Amino acid sequence: MARTVAEKADSLPLLAEVFREHGYEGASLSLISQASGLGKGSLYHFFPGGKEEMMASVLASIDHWFEEEIFHPLQSSASPATAIEAMFENVRIYFASGQRVCLVGLLGLSDSRDRFSTAIRAYFARWVETLTVALRPGCQTDQAAQEQAEQIVAGIQGAIVLARALGSPDVFDRILDEIKSRQHAKSREYSLATLR
Repeated sequence: MARTVAEKADSLPLLAEVFREHGYEGASLSLISQASGLGKGSLYHFFPGGKEEMMASVLASIDHWFEEEIFHPLQSSASPATAIEAMFENVRIYFASGQRVCLVGLLGLSDSRDRFSTAIRAYFARWVETLTVALRPGCQTDQAAQEQAEQIVAGIQGAIVLARALGSPDVFDRILDEIKSRQHAKSREYSLATLR
């Protein structure tokens, strides 16, 4: 039986999970309808552009969450260290310790990446850019901050893949803690060097 969804926004978390589970190519409208509990009529009412509009809307909702919870705090916090610490905890929760697939990363690896390339590129570029801003006070150069940001984002994404593949949230948590520990060590090292 189709569930009642009053707003388009209410359907987005349901759609996101279907796309996470089956990928863009594997998520037929029939499967989306069945898995989300939304009838095809409701789906087309909310998304006249079909599956492509559904995915674009899901990506926009992911972008909005990351902007509010990750990117804006990293870029504008009076305490970059606090914002970085919050980023690590928020991604731990958001990705369910690696048991929730990164849909943007999944799309980036799929045959559909060209269709959504602007959104995929923007998500990762924004994450690296804002993390670079937050890391800058603890690095010698802008380039060092950017390289560290790239390593952190890549490490998080890799931890998601490995934890999901192994079915082990502990792997994600352990890798995330190690990334945090290395980041703290680099910041302390730079702070000590500047005091000399």
